[in-house]
Amino acid sequence: MPSVADALRRHAPEYLQRFGDEVPMGHRKVLSAIMRCRTGMLGGIHYQCNGCGREHWVGRSCGNRHCPNCGHEKSQQWLSKQSARLLPVQHFLVTFTVPEALSKVLRGAQKQGYNALFDAAAESIRDVGSVTKSMRGCQLGYLGVLHTWGRDPMVYHPHVHFIVPGGGVQVDEHGRAVKWQATPTNFLFHHGTLVNVYKAKLADRLRNCRLYDKVPAEAWHGKFVVDIKPVGDGEAVLKYLAPYVHRVAISDRRIVAVDDHSVTYSYTPSGSRQSRTRRIEGWKFVRGFVQHTLPRRLHKVRYYGWMRGGRRKIGLDEVHWLTTAALGWIYWLASGHAPSQTDHEPSVLRCAACGETMRIVEITYDPMCCLTEHALAYLDSG
Repeated sequence: MPSVADALRRHAPEYLQRFGDEVPMGHRKVLSAIMRCRTGMLGGIHYQCNGCGREHWVGRSCGNRHCPNCGHEKSQQWLSKQSARLLPVQHFLVTFTVPEALSKVLRGAQKQGYNALFDAAAESIRDVGSVTKSMRGCQLGYLGVLHTWGRDPMVYHPHVHFIVPGGGVQVDEHGRAVKWQATPTNFLFHHGTLVNVYKAKLADRLRNCRLYDKVPAEAWHGKFVVDIKPVGDGEAVLKYLAPYVHRVAISDRRIVAVDDHSVTYSYTPSGSRQSRTRRIEGWKFVRGFVQHTLPRRLHKVRYYGWMRGGRRKIGLDEVHWLTTAALGWIYWLASGHAPSQTDHEPSVLRCAACGETMRIVEITYDPMCCLTEHALAYLDSG
């Protein structure tokens, strides 16, 4: 089956030749890592079956956070951890976007632009929530995940998803948690207020990082889509976000075909459940893929309020107790939020011949040492 790596190996050279020094070093490193992932060029792992004794060779993974083949284990661990942190209350998915004209500015200055987008959106939730009648004076906790794509992974569409519990923590004059205050069912904020505050804060943040003057004036009159959607206990939203926490927009299963001139991939248009295919020139596919490469050390998942770690007056464990007290023990036990042994079990490699588990015999880091008979057979097989 064709893969993202196949498409990059076939068409990245043309892309790099077309744009030369214009391609950032970070993009070059991502392309290099993914193209060498599990090929033996990064070293390899030698396994032996505990049952039949058969030997297996596997090329080492690149571990790059943009690689579609790496990060599955980390994504599952993240999902398990965040699921255990969910409160037994209604949650909301709050999504902040920008008009197309403004997104072009963010694309040209990603680190400053993404930080501005995160900060403006998070502060809007905090400030609007603290003056909303049902949560007035309360402290909120929430997490945000950055996405830079839409339904079509070749389209640049920066936005941030926030998972926000429906309520906040009342505090006393000393800043200590006193009580959990829930919002009305299916209501979090007044939508119009949130949009206006967000636009103002985003403008201020862009001024602070000297990007405001690069935004066309008409962009501020464009539509700033801010969506507030009730999502029940939040579990389904976490499952939606988890696969993209440790990789980017497109997975191998969406690659339909790769040839010397083009790449064909599948996508589902917005407002439709019917999958479609799109065929584009190979170098354009590479350009569309690397536009989602994040700047070095930029965090795409961020935590706010009492969801943050570290030494804080109000921690998530304390908030769990407050919601338990507010809802009652019987509700808590019946809701499925009581502690249980749900830690994600690491995947186990099994022998393709007999199905038994395998043990590691050797790990090699020198690519030349990996080009054994097993490695060459693996590479020849594609």
